Amino acid sequence: MSPTDDMVEIEQLLARYAVGMTRGDVDGVLAVFTPDGTYSAFGDSYPLDEFPALIAAAPKGLFLVGTPVIELDGDAATGTQPLCFVEHSEHAMRIGYYNDTYVRTRQGWRLRTRAMTFIRRSGDHDSGRPHAFERSRP
Repeated sequence: MSPTDDMVEIEQLLARYAVGMTRGDVDGVLAVFTPDGTYSAFGDSYPLDEFPALIAAAPKGLFLVGTPVIELDGDAATGTQPLCFVEHSEHAMRIGYYNDTYVRTRQGWRLRTRAMTFIRRSGDHDSGRPHAFERSRP
């Protein structure tokens, strides 16, 4: 596979994430991650088994993403992708970017980690405030 093919496959993977989040397709979102994948935001990192509850607790709306910057390194890659989230009922926006790691699997490229950084009106960049999501701890 050529580097261009790898880039296109990763970009499509990220598009499936954004469309899945916009449509509330949790299974589709989970499918873009490796089984050991994690999502980080709101001051914490979440394994995939917690992702459905995290999505359920999150505001709903449109996930607009920009073209990612991707650095390929064989069967691994890193990237950064800008995000503008528009909440559906009031059209309030959140802006920021994802920092990602990707890995080539037998099923194709998958996200291993996705970490959200929010850009505040003050210009600060941070991982967010604690989320309304309540973790079920053993």
